[in-house]
Amino acid sequence: MNPEPRGILAAIGNTPLVELEKIIPGFPGRIFAKLEKFNPGGSIKDRPALTMLHHKIVSGELQPGRSVVIESSSGNLAIGIAQICKYYGLRFICVVDAKTTGQNIALLRAYGATIEQVTDRDPETGEYLPVRIRRVRELVEQTPHGYWPNQYANLLNARAHERTVKEIIDALDGRVDYLFCATSSFGTLRGCADHIRARGLPTKVIAVDAVGSAIFDGQCPAPRIIPGHGSSVRPPLMDPGAATEVVHVTDLECIVACRQLMERESILVGGSSGATISALTRTGPRIPDGATCVAIFPDGGERYLDTIFSDAWILAHFGEVTHLWKSSSDGRI
Repeated sequence: MNPEPRGILAAIGNTPLVELEKIIPGFPGRIFAKLEKFNPGGSIKDRPALTMLHHKIVSGELQPGRSVVIESSSGNLAIGIAQICKYYGLRFICVVDAKTTGQNIALLRAYGATIEQVTDRDPETGEYLPVRIRRVRELVEQTPHGYWPNQYANLLNARAHERTVKEIIDALDGRVDYLFCATSSFGTLRGCADHIRARGLPTKVIAVDAVGSAIFDGQCPAPRIIPGHGSSVRPPLMDPGAATEVVHVTDLECIVACRQLMERESILVGGSSGATISALTRTGPRIPDGATCVAIFPDGGERYLDTIFSDAWILAHFGEVTHLWKSSSDGRI
């Protein structure tokens, strides 16, 4: 078997880097966005999905018709894994929860994945993730030749993103002063920070976490409704030294920034992408003139049309807030 990814999988990576000229009026530097929606599976999670599985497929550890990949995911990683498993003829069981959107479940089924949905929350944290992970462990024990990539602890998750940040740095001739990166499994942030530190680059890494997430500062988990941003448990990949600074963003701030990106830049993105822009806006007054800032946009907004881009959904959860993106002119909530 060719050691290099082939077919559609060879299209993973080398995503566009575009300059944002309107999102924060009067910003004294330059802002770029790394658009990970252009990976073939639609998100940044294609990168770790490929990195965690491809070497095992090439080595023969994972064999079509025999091996079963089992993973927990809120959506994007699952779709990336499902695409790879379909390409190589591997069976995939994905453990999701009640917050996983109907669209993502439909995409997984289209790729031939088997869906295991947990409906009960963990009694201690009130979150689904601990229950999902327990169910994965049960399935691995029960399934002959089952393999759990374990995105939460697998260093290959992080290593996939050394390429992500290298693409950014190369495109900007080494001039990246601030990198804004949303957190969940900690793979993207860890990989980017590891690459920057290993090369002694002066880039400041800003971790963008969710209010209610347990990743940083020992926060107690609190209810969150934007999937894929933050975590109810601290992931094993978490490295407290990876980030220069941490900014916590609310669900509403994510939504407003996503809507502002659509209104001002005509870019349709998901909640964690909006979170990076919200954090950049808040950090802006402390950023020196002429600085180059990059925000990683993990996915597009097509999978959030029934939530973030639904006025009815927003009204039901937050009340009448459309004025926050329709009338604001300074990029702030």
